[in-house]
Amino acid sequence: MKRNTGQDRSITQHWRPATQAVRGGTARSEWGETSEAMFLTSGYAYDCAGDAAARFAGDQQGMTYSRLQNPTVEMLEERIALMEGAEACRTMASGMAAMTAVLLCQLEQGDHVVAGRALFGSCRWLTDTLLPKFGIETTTVDARDPQAFTDAVRPNTKVFFFETPANPTMDVVDLEAVCAIARERGITSVVDNAFATPVLQKPMAFGADVVAYSATKMMDGQGRVLAGAVCGTQAFINDILLPFTRNTGPTLSAFNAWVLLKSLETLDLRIRRQSENAVAVGTFLEGRVPRILHPGLESHPQHELARKQMTACGSVFSFEVEGRGQAHGLLDALKLIDISNNIGDSRSLMTHPASTTHSGVAEEKRLEMGIGEGLLRFNVGLEDPRDLIDDLDAALRKVGL
Repeated sequence: MKRNTGQDRSITQHWRPATQAVRGGTARSEWGETSEAMFLTSGYAYDCAGDAAARFAGDQQGMTYSRLQNPTVEMLEERIALMEGAEACRTMASGMAAMTAVLLCQLEQGDHVVAGRALFGSCRWLTDTLLPKFGIETTTVDARDPQAFTDAVRPNTKVFFFETPANPTMDVVDLEAVCAIARERGITSVVDNAFATPVLQKPMAFGADVVAYSATKMMDGQGRVLAGAVCGTQAFINDILLPFTRNTGPTLSAFNAWVLLKSLETLDLRIRRQSENAVAVGTFLEGRVPRILHPGLESHPQHELARKQMTACGSVFSFEVEGRGQAHGLLDALKLIDISNNIGDSRSLMTHPASTTHSGVAEEKRLEMGIGEGLLRFNVGLEDPRDLIDDLDAALRKVGL
């Protein structure tokens, strides 16, 4: 079913990202509202039975059910697609709903996936636990090495699945190299771009086929709603993904879509300021802690690659202290920075991945991923970085650093 946002794509696709984030996808009702309207409805009425039949047959434009279409949700999808430079987008109820759908919609028994070993804990659960239940095998590789993807390919490999920068180790994947390997072999490359958003990184410009998001993170950026998104070609979104989501129902609510529409208006401002703050705080920590993993710092082994692919390196980085005891002690000593497993928030947040986000991953796999007991992940917010540094300084002193 063709979507109608009331905008001409030939014009809006040439707008710059900051303009797309404010104006893209807007469709006004007969009331002429300036802020996007919120359509809190599950169903839609028809003028006659013939119209209902025509809509279900795809012969008439219009809504049928909010599990499939909703005016507010469609505005958000068009806006994200424009920002990403994608032909189409489908949103979902959470980031993990998006990650699950983007894999299961295109895989079946006997298929094979090559995945980056450094993934969010729940994504590793998908590759290590869920996919094998359906007879789908996964080989995990060090995604920093493009040759590892080549070496892992089998005749039945259907998908490359990876995140860059990776959560929480901040591994950076060479998008151009890995996506070229996939494309040459007819493999679909799926990139989790949640840490960067389309403001800082556009994987499709480097050859990615599909880009997936937890929009809960930077896109909302204020810790309010859950949402996910998948961007790709019209053929992938409408012919491969939509049949899966149509019948399994990981639907984004109209209210959450409306909140995200308003959040995107400030995404460019927020993520660039948070990136600057993260570099300032990371610079303070460098040399103070045993190890810092921050692509925005020259000390990161893939700093130059990150600069090539990203316009800035985002709000998140990780650093190491001496074991779980010192890590928990540092967290408990913080007064301003919150202990929280979320990221992308305008408030600064810190967590201990081994005991929170990746606690469900077996210890040997965590260590393989580079997640030790002393690793802390830090989301730098919009506070004055000098206050964050003061808070960290006091906490570090308290644990002997």
